[in-house]
Amino acid sequence: MELKQATAGTMESGDIMIQIAPSDREGLDIQLQSSVAFQFGDQIKKVIHETLEGLGITQAEVHATDKGALDCTIRARTTAAAVRATGCDVWKD
Repeated sequence: MELKQATAGTMESGDIMIQIAPSDREGLDIQLQSSVAFQFGDQIKKVIHETLEGLGITQAEVHATDKGALDCTIRARTTAAAVRATGCDVWKD
């Protein structure tokens, strides 16, 4: 699946900004910036990873800037960035 650079989300409190870019390296490289990374960083990365793999994206560079987003927001922003990066609408059959 071909990717282009894409972003979703904001820097507002309770949100997360997800930036996806193509990568030459195998796998998903997820970089997280968050004030709660010590407590919740592994969970945030897990949600991003599972969401992208579920959408068929297995090779990308991801930068996430978290401002206290809940898992449902992380999934939504990751999905939106993936749709923009691939041009594929995940809601169509």
